Amino acid sequence: MKANLTLKLDKHIIEKTKLYAQTINQSLSTLVENYFKFISEEININEFEITEIVQELSGVIKLKDNFDLKTEYRNHLFEKYSQ
Repeated sequence: MKANLTLKLDKHIIEKTKLYAQTINQSLSTLVENYFKFISEEININEFEITEIVQELSGVIKLKDNFDLKTEYRNHLFEKYSQ
């Protein structure tokens, strides 16, 4: 079943990609679809192996319920570069 997808890309990239698609006698849609197929076959999150050391470290750090990673990282960068 085919479905429509709207993408917003840099105009220059679109034009270059259209020219490439013409040189290999494919439509831009086919080119994008083939790329998406490649990605979906190559990246399967269930295939990643979790090493023993990562398993051992998992859950070691306990954070407060109200811990905000973005705020903490922003504070870290501020302290690092304001000196």
